[in-house]
Amino acid sequence: MSDAVQEHCGIFGIFNHPEAARHTYYGLHALQHRGQEAAGIVTSTYDEQQEQPTMPAYKDFGLVLDVFDDPALFNKQLLGDVSIGHNRYSTSGASSNRDNIQPLVVHHRKGNLALSHNGNLSNAKELRDSFREQGTLFQTTSDSELILHLTAQSRRQNHIDQIIDALMQIEGAYSLLLMTDEHMIAVRDPNGFRPLALGRLETPERHEGPAYCVASETCAFDMIDAEYVRDIEPGEILVIDREGCVNDGDFESHEIPTKYGVSQCVFEYVYFSRPDSQIFGEMVDKVRRQLGIQLAQEAPIPEEAEDDEKTPIVVPVPDSANTSTLGFAEECQDMGRRCRFDLGLIRNHYVGRTFIAPGQDRREMKVRCKFNTVQGLLEDRTVVVLDDSIVRGTTARYLVKMLRDSGAKSVHFRVSSPPVISPCFYGMDFPDADELLANKFDSIEEMRDYLGVDSLAYLSVGGLMKAVKRANHSGLSYCNACFTGDYPVPVDEDMSKEEFDWQAPAPRTQ
Repeated sequence: MSDAVQEHCGIFGIFNHPEAARHTYYGLHALQHRGQEAAGIVTSTYDEQQEQPTMPAYKDFGLVLDVFDDPALFNKQLLGDVSIGHNRYSTSGASSNRDNIQPLVVHHRKGNLALSHNGNLSNAKELRDSFREQGTLFQTTSDSELILHLTAQSRRQNHIDQIIDALMQIEGAYSLLLMTDEHMIAVRDPNGFRPLALGRLETPERHEGPAYCVASETCAFDMIDAEYVRDIEPGEILVIDREGCVNDGDFESHEIPTKYGVSQCVFEYVYFSRPDSQIFGEMVDKVRRQLGIQLAQEAPIPEEAEDDEKTPIVVPVPDSANTSTLGFAEECQDMGRRCRFDLGLIRNHYVGRTFIAPGQDRREMKVRCKFNTVQGLLEDRTVVVLDDSIVRGTTARYLVKMLRDSGAKSVHFRVSSPPVISPCFYGMDFPDADELLANKFDSIEEMRDYLGVDSLAYLSVGGLMKAVKRANHSGLSYCNACFTGDYPVPVDEDMSKEEFDWQAPAPRTQ
């Protein structure tokens, strides 16, 4: 039972580069924070012996560096100048089912087709029930497979038209990369829930035209020295082909009609994306600093700390809260509140997703293995600890206890987002609503007492939206359903993450 909102998935693809698979490997490594359960890469090439196009694939459970640890994969198997990849955190379909690892690859009457998907389809149950009535056989328990079936059963004659026909029938949150034998297709749902960006990379002189790449976040472009071109627009279907590469990115583009307007996921700015990424048209670092500034204006360092002998310190819960904490501390100083930013909590980055600890205190032990305090810094000092969000509250509670045990004079908790009150159905893995801290108590005061802090304050919903729009002037709207319960696209709130699972096979042992 994790005490954090879990990452969804990361996707990366590149078209028209002789080292396509290697560049996808680097891109996925940069996007590792978006999913750590499994990774996969598929390439498109022509098999001279079989005299037909083929899509070799390799995928497995684990981190990118562990899955692709054999250099021979890139020299002998993952050949071709087109490639798409996927980092998985399961938001739909069991994580232990090997068949759910993406990219998914199929062969049908129009050739090969591969798919990488970030997000959740809100009409997945309706579509799956319809296919089941028709006798369709499913190979996975993931909602992503539905897109492949819709494509294969389309009555359109052209492959691209079949894919467009399929995309017109799905709803919810999806950033997609599809790969045919001749194209790479980037798609973003009409609401624009999940980010997706287009990049450009020069190729060796012997290769005709530059390469174009697509990624969930622009930090993947930095890894391969690619240039950010623009975002894939909400509702856009961008068809990347060789002719367009030669003609300076003049690609065919189609539009998916919108029913509900644009609602980009604001939690991408709060927590998910790396601060060095540009998403939704703006740098994450810039937005998070504004979140900290707004929080300081709403709930600054307590006035009573002014009389402390030692300067009060503002401490982030590393790493995702680092940038917003800088903004908070600087704004408090500008407001005349005596304080300084400092690193009172140190994170151990080598703790895996699972940890074996015997006895009743295994959760507390896991927190202690992930974080440690700088005791000499904290002793006899007012400490304001800042985190990007509180989900269940168990980790925050243990952290507060560690700070007090290290001699802090008082501990005040600030959160650079509003209370999380609702689960997400658009590609984030939240706990059930009744497990969320904000739903267990009737007031901030009760939550304060549970956490064991001297004061507790969240950023308001209005303040969150004000800060985001102050940093990003694009004018597009955002989804904040996890903070408000207002879902911009209709969802089946009774559908679980593993709605379609049968008894999944256990992970393969090495």
